Amino acid sequence: MAAPMLRWCCPGRRFAFARVGCGSCHRRGPPTGSTSNGKRGQSSVAQQPHITAQKPRKGEPEWAAVVGLEIHAQIASNSKLFSGSQVCFAAPPNSLVSFFDASLPGTLPVLNRRCVEAAVMTGLALDCHINRKSLFDRKHYFYADLPAGYQITQQRLPIAVNGSLAYSVYVGRKPSQMVTRTVRVKQIQLEQDSGKSLHDDLRSQTLIDLNRAEGQLRVDANISVHRPGEPLGIRTEVKNLNSARFLAKAIDYEIQRQINELENGGEILNETRSFDFKLGCTVPMRDKEGKQDYRFMPEPNLPPLLLYDSGSLPSGADPQQVINIDQLRERLPELPRVTRQRLVQQYGMLPEHSCVLLNEVGLLEFFQNVIKETRAEPKKVTSWVLNTFLGFLKQQNLAVSESPVTPSALAELLDLLDRKAISAPAAKQVFEELWRNEGKTPAQIVAEKKLELLQDPEALEQLCRSTLEAHPDVVMDLKRGNPRAINKLIGLVRKATLGRADPTAIKEVLERQLSS
Repeated sequence: MAAPMLRWCCPGRRFAFARVGCGSCHRRGPPTGSTSNGKRGQSSVAQQPHITAQKPRKGEPEWAAVVGLEIHAQIASNSKLFSGSQVCFAAPPNSLVSFFDASLPGTLPVLNRRCVEAAVMTGLALDCHINRKSLFDRKHYFYADLPAGYQITQQRLPIAVNGSLAYSVYVGRKPSQMVTRTVRVKQIQLEQDSGKSLHDDLRSQTLIDLNRAEGQLRVDANISVHRPGEPLGIRTEVKNLNSARFLAKAIDYEIQRQINELENGGEILNETRSFDFKLGCTVPMRDKEGKQDYRFMPEPNLPPLLLYDSGSLPSGADPQQVINIDQLRERLPELPRVTRQRLVQQYGMLPEHSCVLLNEVGLLEFFQNVIKETRAEPKKVTSWVLNTFLGFLKQQNLAVSESPVTPSALAELLDLLDRKAISAPAAKQVFEELWRNEGKTPAQIVAEKKLELLQDPEALEQLCRSTLEAHPDVVMDLKRGNPRAINKLIGLVRKATLGRADPTAIKEVLERQLSS
């Protein structure tokens, strides 16, 4: 109870759908626009008349879906939003409940500064406008896990509004087939969390836990479908989705359910549904016909929340008593979009490579540590990290933190390769030895396996000349215009050197001798 919560309201986004034959399959097309229907109880979508199936216009997709998300995220703080009760994961039920959490008469809320700072920093990270003045409201409804009979939230004037988040998605099989899309954020608000209801079916009882401090993230999805060019459809809300996988499944199922319902002559009800992850379908919870009246009213026990920047900060103000937005902006870490741009500009890597580095936990830090310790070109480091290193991780289903190859070891290996002490095939062999985690350095492995490249130019000249003299048929084949013949000669020279000659150097010597 009163656990610190942030709620992000993401306005709806349209997707085009086309029917395949007479079956129930659909395919997702590119976004065709967007509309605001993400805020529960406020959307004009719920006021639209129900839509029945009509003939689509020629060349248009048969259906368009609109999805808006409400994201409830618990804040990482040491105490609750409106009380001093400790936040502790997996604490015994009702062991961290203050008088205010239990809604005893006469208790008053005290706003947690850390939660306000977290909300402001989240708003800054999502390019929101931070309201210098925000208000708290009471949202009234009756349920067993809400002992006060109301929830403290920010309905009228939230802490942040009008943000956006850009993200990249693959639209094809090739990594280069990537596009950037943007989701709009309607508002971010601080909100008191309710308690937790634990249903005991055996005893036909419901138990209430007012700790409510388990770091959960929950999503409510508002979903509707309509014919392109027609008014938006009646929406349903799918509640309490706690993973991205279930969220995607619930949205896909609900879109298809609504399409099937309309095409069979039915109508869509403005209702609340839940997702049954075992059956993979949504089921009704309660009707939301009409506009639900939560009887919002100003919270009388909390004054307006005032925020300042460096220019508007009152003179002589105690820094501990005010929140400076500019100071919080300075505390923000480098945001993902900025990091991706920096990687592209600083190291000349492709945008899709920068996305992979950020998407794999710990991979960016690994890459940057290798860059710091090696003289190899950044493009070569990128290739080794994303292809060889990440490939080995995927094969053995390991996280970056579990890798037996350290950034220092890979940096040393790339230095050996960069100064042509070893060949590229030998470097792969050394990497495989490093992966076995026998505690040896790349230099030790190179010495033991005798993988050093032949450094004597005269010896290489003699080996190449001997190879040409011993294989006149291959030389003749090359002169007849077969480009593959040169590769055969390079292979013969490398075989004679036990793989210790650089293929590039061999090719240069052979071409010079053949042209002389």
